[in-house]
Amino acid sequence: MKSSTTEYQGWSAVRLATRRLELIAPIEFGPRILSLRSLAAGGNLMFEFPRDEGGSAGSQGFKLRGGHRLWHSPEHIVRTYQPDNDPLDVQLRAGGATLVASPEEKTGVQKSIGLSLVNERTVKVTHTLTNRGLWPVETAPWALTMMRRGGYGVVPLMPKGSHAAGDLLPTYSLVPWSYTDLSLTCWDLHTDFIGIDTRKAKVSQKLGLTNYPGWSAYWLDGVTFVKHAKVLPGATYPDGGCAFETFCNDTMIEFETLAPLARMAPGKSLTHVEHWGVLDGLERPSTDASFAKLAAAVAAWLRTC
Repeated sequence: MKSSTTEYQGWSAVRLATRRLELIAPIEFGPRILSLRSLAAGGNLMFEFPRDEGGSAGSQGFKLRGGHRLWHSPEHIVRTYQPDNDPLDVQLRAGGATLVASPEEKTGVQKSIGLSLVNERTVKVTHTLTNRGLWPVETAPWALTMMRRGGYGVVPLMPKGSHAAGDLLPTYSLVPWSYTDLSLTCWDLHTDFIGIDTRKAKVSQKLGLTNYPGWSAYWLDGVTFVKHAKVLPGATYPDGGCAFETFCNDTMIEFETLAPLARMAPGKSLTHVEHWGVLDGLERPSTDASFAKLAAAVAAWLRTC
């Protein structure tokens, strides 16, 4: 496992690699992660906007660019879309790196992403918001990962209970956005999971969950990306209580995890940790049987994190 500097799409970048996976993060803007791939299967799993649409380093205004990014929730047209076009402070270490941005001009919030190779197929991604302003801020770290269209996403549901056995209270809520339409064929509802067939996504869709087993997955071209973040029972989450959200349209799909809302005093920080896994050799998890195999593989993977 190693970390090094490299060039990616014409940008200076940090490369983290094992024998199983490779991750690339630019250092001329961000913090962002633009590429994640299985070395056994080839292509970038993440969605990227063409460079002429994504903007160059030093561009004016917010640029989506693609890949993975860190925001602070709740979403707001001004504070959420602050530019991140300036060079980063990069701290490179064996098997990892930390990417630190300058504080945002209009919010005083400073973002950083720490990357650590845990094992051959796992990356720990630590998201940190620090309040460099003069007043407390109520917010939550929000980690968004954009993946290429064409694959199949799954969000596992909480275990089923029994009314006869006395399960009288809800264990989670689904949170739709105003444009969410669960009758569309991109949504694939099963007993133990919600599937998302991105090949059938034609218009923007978004759905949140207040509680779930803590992981989601995306199968693409024979490679399965798994994203895990702990859910804290009883905590107050943004967006009607969402610990997880997914967004898709006709070009990509996003897997989003959120930390609980918290009051961040001046000089203080909030941290949100994800673990990413790249699993090879699994079936497209679009049936109950193939999902069960994925869930077993994820359970085994989580024991290694």
